[in-house]
Amino acid sequence: MNPDAVLAAGAVCWRKIDGQIHVLVIHREDRRDISLPKGKLDKGESLPQTAVREIKEETGLSVSLGLPLGVTHYTMPSGKPKEVHYWAAHVTAKAIAKSTFKPNGEVAALEWLPIDKARRELHYDADREILDLFTSYANQGVSETFAVILLRHAKAQDPSKFDGPDRDRPLTGRGEKQAAQIAPALAAFGPKKLVSSVSLRCQQTIAPLANLIDEDVRFVDEISQHAFVDDHPAVRAIVGKRVRRGKTSVLCSHGPVIPELLRELALATGTALVTDHSRAANLDTASFSVFHLNAKHPSAGIVAVETHDSLI
Repeated sequence: MNPDAVLAAGAVCWRKIDGQIHVLVIHREDRRDISLPKGKLDKGESLPQTAVREIKEETGLSVSLGLPLGVTHYTMPSGKPKEVHYWAAHVTAKAIAKSTFKPNGEVAALEWLPIDKARRELHYDADREILDLFTSYANQGVSETFAVILLRHAKAQDPSKFDGPDRDRPLTGRGEKQAAQIAPALAAFGPKKLVSSVSLRCQQTIAPLANLIDEDVRFVDEISQHAFVDDHPAVRAIVGKRVRRGKTSVLCSHGPVIPELLRELALATGTALVTDHSRAANLDTASFSVFHLNAKHPSAGIVAVETHDSLI
């Protein structure tokens, strides 16, 4: 990521109409063009958060992010470099019914088009490149996905300075801020199930997300660090259940445990682990990795992985 670049995020929003995939393009009034929905990062935002917010503002649609579709790079008229990060986003019938879009000074109209026609209508090569990657996934039957998200707890008090059981060690002030900051980034992927280690630092890390999306958390001992160190029963059943359910989930755990969670995810999905997967399990505090799976064939292996760090 270029530290001098203007950052933005967007998505290929898609749904099926009469059994055929259509994608959403926007007609921008001020620029007289047709493009994919996207917009600039606000201060303090993560890129996934930006993508979801901008889609809501430009199209009136509430979406959750799916597969990452890459980054476009170009130079703005001002001469500054710009990076736009994209995801796929399945638009549900419920989201369509609740759309709040009205034509305005920025976006004059929305249009759902078959992929081939959308490619012809888009004004910019960069947008077409992103659509081409989505098309490649769709042609492989990997448009509809869900994710298993592995989250490491936020910054906790130094164990050498904490007088009490390790499982009761709380977050620091910085850790509390990290937990609050990452909640919207996690929420952007639409998690439906939250699972956490029983350790207090994990409970405190996942609490802001649970409050934001109004979901309960299942606290389990099996993915806590003390259970891992003590060689308690494996986490296979927990990870396997999340894969079988086929709904995006977040598992909040500890640095030494997360590589084991990844190994179990690989076993549950028939994935041959490669270096990128292993790197994604080596997380800093309050960082998380999103492992995307084919909703129809999760045993076909991990389709894509992305890692997001805390901004604090």
